[in-house]
Amino acid sequence: MSLQDTMNALGQSARAAAHTLSLAPSSQKRDALHAAAAAIRARVADIVAANEIDMAAGSEKGLSKAMLDRLLLTPDRIEGMAAGVASVAELDDPVGKELSVVHRPNGLRIRQVAVPLGVIGIIYESRPNVTADAAALPEGGQCRHSPRRLR
Repeated sequence: MSLQDTMNALGQSARAAAHTLSLAPSSQKRDALHAAAAAIRARVADIVAANEIDMAAGSEKGLSKAMLDRLLLTPDRIEGMAAGVASVAELDDPVGKELSVVHRPNGLRIRQVAVPLGVIGIIYESRPNVTADAAALPEGGQCRHSPRRLR
């Protein structure tokens, strides 16, 4: 399977899952985020071991010290990832919230309501913590890594 075919399949799967997620109650999304944080914490040794392979490959390819430092996952950095995911779980779910209302002179009432973003694609290099951040935030938080929406 080509890279393009793989990416298309991932996008189609994500789009199907996005619809289900958009209908999920806040409590279910919160529980899922807490479960994700717990899974990260439970697999620290596995994550560090996999990261060691990535670090060795990066060294062999001649990545700079700065790039290797961004790639490095330590138990403290992994805990930061888990804590970030858990903190998103405690945010108010913005989906379905009325953001503003405009009453037109003709009696028409126009509401602005928060909706899920849907499927987003993020391209980044040498920042494995971004994966956890991005996975936790697509339901409407503020992403500090400025993802671009893909069509």
